[in-house]
Amino acid sequence: MAQAAEQITWRLHDRIGEPSGPWDAEPDRIAWTDPDTGYPALMRRNQFGSWCGYVAVPPGHCAHGCGYDGDVLYDVDVHGGLTYAASCQGDPLTGVCHVPADGEPDDVWWLGFDCGHAWDHNWMMARLGVGFDMGLHAPAEYRDVGYVKQEVSRLAQQLKELNDVRRY
Repeated sequence: MAQAAEQITWRLHDRIGEPSGPWDAEPDRIAWTDPDTGYPALMRRNQFGSWCGYVAVPPGHCAHGCGYDGDVLYDVDVHGGLTYAASCQGDPLTGVCHVPADGEPDDVWWLGFDCGHAWDHNWMMARLGVGFDMGLHAPAEYRDVGYVKQEVSRLAQQLKELNDVRRY
């Protein structure tokens, strides 16, 4: 297992003119190495202000190269289900990518989820005055940094367990 890298946070979006909310004190991007699995982990906001969470698996992992709806991943349970699977996209500052730590492969495969579903609240919805009861008979909820980081860690653990079971 790789040594856990220091968590790195970025503030990328200019929030001038955006509605205030629990997101005001949060960064827009956080990258780290999951300490329990050694997998690269990433959280970033999308263009609507919703958090998205990602875990990268190395070459040789049973999910490396699989689509997010592939049969290898049907057993993965994460917020809203998996909605992303790809190699590094974009640059390590803004994209779904990273700078590999020493000894870490650079051809990892990212798997992720988003918190931009009908029951999730974000600053774009706040700007539009939307976010409560959207026909679901329940208020939309803002998924904060703590919640998303916990889901990313859960995803990393599930991917590790999936690989441990499937490689035999």
